[in-house]
Amino acid sequence: MKIDEIYMSEALKEARKAFDLDEVAVGAIVVCKRKIIARAHNQTRLLRDPTAHAEMIALTQAANSLKSERLLNCTLYVTIEPCPMCAGAMVWARIKRLVFGAADPKAGACGSVMNIASHRKLNHRINIAGGILEEDCASLIGKFFRKQRAQGKK
Repeated sequence: MKIDEIYMSEALKEARKAFDLDEVAVGAIVVCKRKIIARAHNQTRLLRDPTAHAEMIALTQAANSLKSERLLNCTLYVTIEPCPMCAGAMVWARIKRLVFGAADPKAGACGSVMNIASHRKLNHRINIAGGILEEDCASLIGKFFRKQRAQGKK
């Protein structure tokens, strides 16, 4: 198993926690110098906070861990392509690299719908790798939304 797959499997563990809590099944980790310094999953419903995405929580944890708002040599692993809010936060944090599992054709801001993470007019661009453990990541989020529809939730 390649290193990106190993770390993505850790992000998937976080996504499963979100699934079990009836949150949108997204998980994220931040790696710096080959060490996981942050782990998070979506908590928007639990915290009643629309910004409590896995990526945002992981970025905050990583910044606290490094005692810096700049995450210059860090890689963010997330199971689903980040949205515009999360991609913007990653740019401001100066994340070096983003690795995501499944693309998000409805709200992806790292190549699918738009590309904030590597926009040429912004002062920082992130190296992006997508499709890592894509089937596992897509399967879990698909299972979450099927469950929601079966329960009559939107």
